[in-house]
Amino acid sequence: MKKSVTLFTTIIMQMFFIGMIAASGNSGSKKSKFSLVEIPAENKVEIRIDGELFTSYIYPEDIAKPVLWPINTLSGKVLSRGFPLESIPGERVDHPHHVGHWMNYGDVNGLDFWNNSTARSKADAHKYGSIYHKEVSTAKSGKKSGVLETVSEWKAPDGTVLLVENTKFIVSTVGNTIVLDRISTLTAQDKEVSFKDNKEGMYGLRVTRAMELPGTKAAVFTDAHGNPTETKVLDNTGVKGNYLSSEGIEGKEVWGTRARWMNLYSTIEDEPVALVVIDHPENVGYPTFWHARDYGLFAANPLGQSVFTKGKTVLDYKLAPNQSVTFKYRLLVHSGSVLSPEVINELADKFAK
Repeated sequence: MKKSVTLFTTIIMQMFFIGMIAASGNSGSKKSKFSLVEIPAENKVEIRIDGELFTSYIYPEDIAKPVLWPINTLSGKVLSRGFPLESIPGERVDHPHHVGHWMNYGDVNGLDFWNNSTARSKADAHKYGSIYHKEVSTAKSGKKSGVLETVSEWKAPDGTVLLVENTKFIVSTVGNTIVLDRISTLTAQDKEVSFKDNKEGMYGLRVTRAMELPGTKAAVFTDAHGNPTETKVLDNTGVKGNYLSSEGIEGKEVWGTRARWMNLYSTIEDEPVALVVIDHPENVGYPTFWHARDYGLFAANPLGQSVFTKGKTVLDYKLAPNQSVTFKYRLLVHSGSVLSPEVINELADKFAK
């Protein structure tokens, strides 16, 4: 009898431990692939994929706008420039307003939101607008995607709110590609808001040195100690970036052209990498013009039409009081293989739907 009780007890204990292991395994399988972690004390929300940092939505007081920074591939390659937030040897230290990924514009009711930074003098402060983070309304982790929704205010120097911005970021993956959709709705407040045609806009990225196109012009770079150093002759070692548009245009020639998407690709440590910005058919000015430079500025500008057409087309877009406009963009952050135009077109078609 005692042996039977002992055997029965042993079987029950084994079943208990097996159940615990199974439960532990099921719990692990339910963990979010896409994790959004709010860290208010550091003014940021981290977006992680399988526990690794993809990017952070940050809103420090000294950048004049919320941005996504840094921007990492699934393999851990950093595709965004470090400056002005981080000193990285060999990187350019120009244009301190180019930080990670941002969205703003160079002429909103006569105010320059694009070029504003701590580099501007107090005497010129009246010329610039700033975008202030107001709240995180949603930070949702998930197995198939992650969703971040934020509210910001576009303000004049006197504190007047010109626009309220409601933005939704949706992050997912397709193979080795991170897919980040940005849907931003701008709503005018009690006054008309004008977006006069301007070169400086609108959906912007600033990339690391390896993503730049090889160049020969003198530039300012950061040395190993973080000190700005002017370089007369550029060292293009490891600099292999190139642009390719949906229209088949390559290199520096893409600036000022229109296309439904633009691919900036390179190789970092022998690994192919790419950043692709895809426009949406519902956006104003579709297909967008591209304010894409060889030195690492990569931007879609649907509103500066007279600049890119040399005055042949003028948009001067306006919002009436309380009127809204929505801009939708898809960013592909790719690594591990060459991203073909066919694959990009497929993802662009899905985004359009």
